[in-house]
Parts: sequence; structure tokens; C-alpha cells
Amino acid sequence: MRTLRALLALLLVLLPTTIATAGVNPPEPPGWSAAWTTSPHLPSKSFAPNWSQTGFANQTLRQVIRVAETGAAVRVRLTNRYGTTPLAVAGATIARSVADGGIRPESVRNLTVRLSPTFRIAPGADIATDPVALALAPMESVTITLYLAEPTGPATQHAQAIATTYRAEGDHRADPTADAFTETTQTWYYLAGVDVLNLVPRRRSVVTFGDSITDGVGSTTNADNRFPDELAERLAASGNPRAVLNQGIGGNRVTVDSDWLGESALRRFQRDVLDQPGVGTVIILEGTNDIGLSAGAPEMDEPAVPVSAEQLIAAHRSLIERARAKGLRVIGATLLPFQGSPYYSEEAEAKRDALNEWIRTSGAYDAVVDLAAALADPVDPRSLAPAFDSGDHLHPSDAGYHAMAAAVNLSDLR
Repeated sequence: MRTLRALLALLLVLLPTTIATAGVNPPEPPGWSAAWTTSPHLPSKSFAPNWSQTGFANQTLRQVIRVAETGAAVRVRLTNRYGTTPLAVAGATIARSVADGGIRPESVRNLTVRLSPTFRIAPGADIATDPVALALAPMESVTITLYLAEPTGPATQHAQAIATTYRAEGDHRADPTADAFTETTQTWYYLAGVDVLNLVPRRRSVVTFGDSITDGVGSTTNADNRFPDELAERLAASGNPRAVLNQGIGGNRVTVDSDWLGESALRRFQRDVLDQPGVGTVIILEGTNDIGLSAGAPEMDEPAVPVSAEQLIAAHRSLIERARAKGLRVIGATLLPFQGSPYYSEEAEAKRDALNEWIRTSGAYDAVVDLAAALADPVDPRSLAPAFDSGDHLHPSDAGYHAMAAAVNLSDLR
């Protein structure tokens, strides 16, 4: 195994790099590409109970994710981005998943850093594990298990995973079943991404960048029915499979930072989009929360921060310019209707209309996906169509997320 890792490391050094020019997205050369990502944010209170503020001690975390890209080897990106002390990982594994938190014993691979099975991640830092030989198939679920022996303090998280995370007392990294994992939550901890090694050129991946609607709030837990998941499935069915990376954060705003709704889109765009390996296209769906939270939300301790349509347009232009400078194709998505939700008012609707009209007609984006039109109620376009409404009049249902993916012109995803 050490020999394989050394050979893979040498191969990575020798692989060519890509020089991207604005608007041009050639196939990605051999090398690492992201097969799955999430957007970490501060440990804080959440929309549902989780363990981020208390952290972990002598406990094992088991987390299940689904990759959308194949490769000959795999590495996991872990993060202590918002930690205040070093994160000690006493052991970690990756394995193929089975139902209800189980794993396939023959597929278990120990994750190491610089060939050590124990390692520390400095406060504010991310690390990538050493490569392991585990050839993954598109749409395959894998389980990442972390044993955290020492107290971690508050944990870097992604609050709304829409997937079950399992916790056990003691070290249960290689347990084939989840019998020892007696506690669950729907939050990911310390995960930033899973990369795969491609030995031949491949299609570049797509980043979906946004808020809770990109994150998948309103979809069925553990069903992988989020908008990015549905789009990845559609691409695979079309014979053009590629990774579709989910970089949504519930409550996220374009222009405003928040302790528990994530750094603003402007602030996190570099890390969550531009720094991801192997990306060719980004779909931006952001602005609903800037509009809806302009008046504040006392129940969330969010003060009023009025944001105008003009400010949102200027922020979108900035994101477009930065993406193009990196050589990415940039697709703008119109904001979904939200009449009937707490966000709705005539003033809020006017801002949504103004931003959507600019996205549709300005020509600023390379392409547009008109999600507002695709999911609107034909009787009242200010509202989600009932079949596409999860029930809160803001977030789509499983059928709504499917319709979002169906609205994307696949030929726009270079």
C-alpha cells in the first residue's frame, strides 16, 4: 500500500497543469478532480439540533456522501477551518456504503496524512489525505469515518446535510454495521470534499453555488434529490457524466456575512468555487436571502441589513468577473417565487423581479437558466407551483428539484 501511495504521489507531480483562458474550457487533463464537495461554515446554532458547538471527545463519526465522478484513486479533504485549536484525528477510514450506516468490510481503506494514520489539522487549515486505491463509480455512496479521541472543541460543520450522520462512543472506525452508532444528526462535520484521480482527460465539473435551495432543503433526507444531485443524474443519463458540486449553504447571502448562515457569496466564492479542482462551469443561484432578510430575523438573531436590487446586481457582476478571470463559464439562475413565505412582501417581490429581469436580459452571464419560470405557479407566477412546493412556499419539493435540473440546457455546461 505504501508503494502504491508513493507511485501515485509521484504521478501527480508529473501530471500536466491546465492554462485556462476566459470562456474556454478544454477537457481537464489527468489529475485530481472534485467528485463531491460541501461548504463548511462556523460551528453555531442551527436550524435543527446538532453537535457543532459542543464538538467531540472519544467518539466516532460516520458520514455518508455520494460521489458523481469516477477515478482510479481517492483522497478526502478534511477541514478545521473554523476551529480554534488543532484537530487531532486518531484514525479515519473510507469505505463503500451499505444501508443504515453500514459499510462493506472488504472495501475499508485507512486514511493517512504523510503516511501516518494519526494526524492533526491546524486551526483554520484544510488538509487532503494521502491517495488510497478505491475506484469509485459515478453515483456511488461512500462512508467516511473519523475517530476523534481527544476533545475537539466546537466543530467546523455543514449544518444542513439532508443526510444522516452517525455518532458512537469509542473507536468504531471499521465496524461493518452501525449498531454502535446510537446517535444521529443531519449535519456534516470536518468534511470539505472528496477528490478522485483521473488518468485520462475528462469533462470538467460543474459547481452549483447558492443558498438553501442549492443545498437541498425541502428534499427527502438520504435520497440525494437535491438540485445538484438531480442535475448529475441527468448528465449521466445523457451519456455525458461529470461531477456536479454542491456549494450551497442554508440562509446564505450574496452581500452579508453571518455567524450561522455562512460567509457571504462574495467572500467564499474563491474557496468554494475558484479553488475547486477540475471545475469548468459555475451556476449561481443567490440573492433570495439578501432580499428576504433585509428586514432582519429576530428569531435567528439576524439584524436588519437592507440590500437593494442594485447592490445585488453589482455583486453578481463581481462574481461573474472573478469566474471569467479563472476561465470558467458562468450561468445565472433566476430566483424562485416565494409568495406565501415569511420573505414575501411587495417590496421584496419588486427586488426579485428586478434582479431576475437583469439576469435574463443583461447579457452579463454566459447563459441563463430561468428557474423562476420553470417552477412558478401558472395561475400566480409569484408563487411556486403546488407540485413543486415543499410546503413552506420557499423551498422546492423533490419534484421541484427535479424540475430545476430539467430546466438546465445541458449544452450550456461546457
